[in-house]
Amino acid sequence: MNDLPMNASKRRFIAGAVCPACSAMDKIQMWDEDAVPHRECVACGYADTLDERGNSVPRELATRVNVSALKPKAADPKVQAVQFFPNPKLKKPPQ
Repeated sequence: MNDLPMNASKRRFIAGAVCPACSAMDKIQMWDEDAVPHRECVACGYADTLDERGNSVPRELATRVNVSALKPKAADPKVQAVQFFPNPKLKKPPQ
């Protein structure tokens, strides 16, 4: 069976389109899923979704707020803290 959803149109190449990721020309495929346009580069695999004006819809960047913390990392037993003391010869004379 097809991997495409029931409401998806045929994929078509867009003449003269340049991939925003790899700058390859004539490698962009476009198709619609549920009246939402999608595009994909067959050269590098870049894919995104377009809004109603044809602009790329940015994906949310992974931050520490929207990415769940898996496990806190255990401290490496080989790592030791180093403390630097100020050099007494570099002290400024009192004024």
